Amino acid sequence: MSFEKKRLDITDRVTGRFSEGQMNLFFEKEQIGTMSFGQNGNQVSLKNGYEEENHSFFQDADVLSKQDEKYVDCDEENGWC
Repeated sequence: MSFEKKRLDITDRVTGRFSEGQMNLFFEKEQIGTMSFGQNGNQVSLKNGYEEENHSFFQDADVLSKQDEKYVDCDEENGWC
C-alpha cells in the first residue's frame, strides 16, 4: 500500500459563517480559515494544507495510490498464483 500527495477540489464542501466582521470558513466541521472583506478586495487566510485559487478551495491530501503490488490476479478467481 502506498500513498501519494493529491490536490483535492473541496469547493462544494466548504461552508462559511459570519462572525465579528469576517467569514469563518469550514470544511467538514473543522475551521480551515477566514475571509475578510475590505476596500482592497477579499482577503483569504487558510490553514496549512489548504489553498484558494480562482475562487476555488483545495486540500492537499495523502491518498491511496495503488493496491498491494504483491497480489496478482492471474487465475481469474481472485487468488494467488
